[in-house]
Amino acid sequence: MNHLFIFGLGFSASAIGAALRRDGWQVSGTVRSSAKFDALKAQGFAPLLFGDAGGVRRALDGATHCLVSVPPREPGPVSSPLGVAASGSGRETGDPVLAAHGPALRAASSLRWAGYLSTIGVYGDLQGAWADEETAAEPETERGVARLEAEAAWTAFCRERGLPLDIFRLAGIYGPGRNPLDRVRRGEAHRIVKPGQVFNRIHVDDIARTVAAAIFQERLEPGTRLFNLADDEPAPPQDVILYAAELIGVPPPPELQFEEAALSPMARSFYAGNKRLRNAKIKRELGVALKYPTYREGLRALLDGEAFR
Repeated sequence: MNHLFIFGLGFSASAIGAALRRDGWQVSGTVRSSAKFDALKAQGFAPLLFGDAGGVRRALDGATHCLVSVPPREPGPVSSPLGVAASGSGRETGDPVLAAHGPALRAASSLRWAGYLSTIGVYGDLQGAWADEETAAEPETERGVARLEAEAAWTAFCRERGLPLDIFRLAGIYGPGRNPLDRVRRGEAHRIVKPGQVFNRIHVDDIARTVAAAIFQERLEPGTRLFNLADDEPAPPQDVILYAAELIGVPPPPELQFEEAALSPMARSFYAGNKRLRNAKIKRELGVALKYPTYREGLRALLDGEAFR
């Protein structure tokens, strides 16, 4: 049986695991807390605590595929203005999964593929220009540098093991329970205006479908591929909040100029990178047709799903 082992069964990785479980795969992986452990076990996953070295080693012995969704430093409580989980403080070089479980990964003889969930933050600030997978990665923040170092660490590891590696650089993630509709309802949304600023987004279901498409290719040759996981329309963040408010029929929050916004250094850093992402490669090489090509389709579907439930 195909067995996907996921380091970091978080928001996106759990959706990927659920998609593969529906296709008959065994899915196991690590979590950091006992609460998350219990919740995932109730959903049919086979979770392990990240620090359970023996359990991870035994699970990896039978794993055919490995996906890494652990950030290069401990997760913190801060969320980005886009709904993306933000990393906490502290600085690490390389990748914490390889640091903690490198020997077990090297001994996992059944592995045929590895994947790494990264971020478009590695491209740095392109002042609104377009980027594709051939664009040089020149991060300007600590988080971006740490992600690029982790990508390099996994590239080196997979070269050593002779494994194919797919690196997925994710735009701003949203989906059920983590989206502008919820933030508007809670009164936490802000229409922050920074002239010329745009972001790409990606619905968690499209992340799951794209990663699954890469896995199902059964690529046997070693080497690293890069994929941008982003929607078709980079858009100003204030436009997305306005649309969300209109969908649920509430007054939108007032516009607030970026210079006047009382943002934390973490939140402010998400406005440092201004770029537009091309996603043609996932369509060309993986045959992916995005279910939610813009935030409009994605938010409407989330609202419809709420009504259905």
